[in-house]
Formats: sequence, C-alpha cells, structure tokens
Amino acid sequence: MATRKASSVKAVSRTKSASQGLLPWLGIAFVIILLDQFTKVLIVGWLQHGDSREVWSFFNIVRAHNTGAAFSFLAHAGGWQRWFFVGLGAVATGFIVYMLKQHGGQKLFAWALTLILGGAIGNVIDRLVHGYVVDFLDFHWSVLSPLFPGGHFPAFNVADCGITVGAALLILDELRRVRRS
Repeated sequence: MATRKASSVKAVSRTKSASQGLLPWLGIAFVIILLDQFTKVLIVGWLQHGDSREVWSFFNIVRAHNTGAAFSFLAHAGGWQRWFFVGLGAVATGFIVYMLKQHGGQKLFAWALTLILGGAIGNVIDRLVHGYVVDFLDFHWSVLSPLFPGGHFPAFNVADCGITVGAALLILDELRRVRRS
C-alpha cells in the first residue's frame, strides 16, 4: 500500500511540474498572439485592402489578404483551404503543446516551439474571424525582381515572423544536437 501511494505521489508531482514548466511557454505564446492580433487590428482599422504606405525606400506597410499559406500557396483553391489550414493549425497546436509539456526544459527547442505555436494560433484566429490572414509587412529590393514581381517579397505579419524564427531555431537546435552526438 505504501509503495502504491508513493508512486501515485511521484506521478502527481511529475504532472504538476510538467504543467508548471508548460505555463511560461504558453504565456510567451499568448504574448505573441496578442502582439500579432493587435497589429492586425491596427492595420484593418487604418488601411483598406490593397492600400500601401511607404515607410522607407525598401519597406511599406500594406494591407493584404492571404487565403492561402506561405507565399499564397493554395490561395486560389476555392475556399476549402481555409478549413484545411484551420484544422492543420489545431492539430499542430495540440502536438506542440504536447511537445512543450514533454520537453519544456530544453530551452532552445521550447523557444522554437513556442514561437511557432504563437504564430500558428495568430494566423488561425485570422482564418476563423476573416476567412483569410491579414498581412502587412512589405519589404522590397530591386535585387529580388527576378524572384518576385517588382522586387516585393510577399507581405507577411507578426505571426509569420514567429513561425519563421521558430523554424530557424528548430534547425539550429537540431544542428546543435547532431553536433553533440
């Protein structure tokens, strides 16, 4: 009886410490979501779809709507992609939360997952509310002209920044892990 009680206390302790380790990461993801949604509300209130304001010679604030994924992949697929990307975001959210719960102590890995989580949820919110993702950061350089019309890199948002930086950190974490072994 005493060993069963001790093992259940250990299980409760492990569950409690895992959830405590998860909360800071979820808090950071929440801040990313808030920042993303706040900036999008500002853009939607300030600009009409298609409007652009020059900030510097290489950077504009624009209001673009993306019904697809990165680089407008599947943007003209007929509407089904909205729910596909919402579902994909929901599955990714569940998987990332599980991974954060299991590996929250691995700082670089957890930062990467947290940034991706915040960005994914930010864009899912847009798809649910608007039916598209609001993009507004427009960088352009003439050297990009062979790749992108007018040298304009596809517009993006704060959520996309989180996803991109998170993906880069995942690659860095994996390179470090491989190098150690």
